[in-house]
Amino acid sequence: MAASSGLQAPGRPHGLVGALRNGFLLKLIVDKEIQVRYRGSVLGLLWSYIKPAVQFGVFYLALGVFLGLDARSGGGIQHYAIYLFSGIAIMNLFSETFGNAARSIVGNGGLIKKIYLPRELFPLSSLWVAMIHFLPQVLVLLIACIAVGWHPDLLQIASVFLAFLIVGVFSLGIGLVFATADVFFRDAENIVDLINMVATWLSPVLYQWMMVRDTLGDVVFGIYMLNPLSVAVELFHYGFWFPTLTEEAAWHVPPQFFSVWVPVALGVAFLFLFLGDSLFRRFSGRFAQEL
Repeated sequence: MAASSGLQAPGRPHGLVGALRNGFLLKLIVDKEIQVRYRGSVLGLLWSYIKPAVQFGVFYLALGVFLGLDARSGGGIQHYAIYLFSGIAIMNLFSETFGNAARSIVGNGGLIKKIYLPRELFPLSSLWVAMIHFLPQVLVLLIACIAVGWHPDLLQIASVFLAFLIVGVFSLGIGLVFATADVFFRDAENIVDLINMVATWLSPVLYQWMMVRDTLGDVVFGIYMLNPLSVAVELFHYGFWFPTLTEEAAWHVPPQFFSVWVPVALGVAFLFLFLGDSLFRRFSGRFAQEL
């Protein structure tokens, strides 16, 4: 009896930490997701350039040209194209990670019912696949910034990595929550679509943060900044767009940005990751029978 006291039941969930120990399985799932997504496609990974380029073009014409937000169209945002694309790139990372992670368990239901493997590998693979599509967008953004005189300091470069950390952790955490909910309630997928639809508009991607404060007041602006995505977008603006501006351009990060809002965003992101991981582990044992 003493010899068997240290034994554990097979298939016991170990959360994200346990899933990360299965690097080989994670790589296989990521490869499978990429192959399935581009099966029969002529352009393949080039779609990771084409889709954001079309999205950028639509928003730039509608807001930068037609509504005059770009400085060259009489608006007040210098290099609006870079401002816009830096926000779009980081939001695309969120929407792809969150959307695919939320659907990852139901989408892989056939595999989950056949064999046991750490269920967290499926939402985790969504983050890795999104990163594969995110990096080409960052490369294009970086080239555009250099072309107009990008001159960042160390804090601005660090801001880019902070934004990536916040969005990666937050999108995976909320993705785990909705991946669990999706197994039991398929309506969760519609909520995911709604969140992704409004997320861009609830963050300073298409407009500047001052518009929110000046229009809605400090109280609503404080609530607005509790959204980790708003902070991540501003970090990307500070890292990519702001170093391209001339000295006389009037722009600054929100008040108490690095002392208050960035730590709050990190805290909220990791809180969602903890909640998502805990919820996922609690119900993962029922996934196969529910599917």
